Amino acid sequence: MFFMIGITDGQKDLNYRQPVTCGACGKYGAYEVFMTYTQLLLFFIPVFKWNRQYYVRMSCCGTVYTLDPQVGAAIARGENVEIRPEDLVRVQGTGNAGTSYRGGYQSGNGSDYGSAADAPQGSSDVSAMQPERIHHRCVICGYETDEDFAYCPKCGQRFR
Repeated sequence: MFFMIGITDGQKDLNYRQPVTCGACGKYGAYEVFMTYTQLLLFFIPVFKWNRQYYVRMSCCGTVYTLDPQVGAAIARGENVEIRPEDLVRVQGTGNAGTSYRGGYQSGNGSDYGSAADAPQGSSDVSAMQPERIHHRCVICGYETDEDFAYCPKCGQRFR
């Protein structure tokens, strides 16, 4: 008998947005909730999920927080829940909007790197070393990208 089994990590956007004023950057933004998990695949079909963790990403600056598991599970079930500041624990400092949580090394000044070895040595101002990033947000559909596109890839509207 032949079996094809695999284990993989996944991430699912829970389509939950709660407008708030960001505690990290002070801008108006929204909580965007997503779940990470590990799953067992049998013939490429998800059979079982475990290690579910819930996170909140700020739409304005990309700051990531862990979310209380009971609140996250209620959101995953589709319940109308309001996220309170005490339900959140900061994981990743401010970054670019639309970045995903990678769980990498975070230096003392909030810069995120894949590992401690990737972090620049001997410089306290890392932002001066990084190239200026282009960020576009479509005024029609809200799609955000850091790519140097002239038009929105989702709806075709010209970026301004």
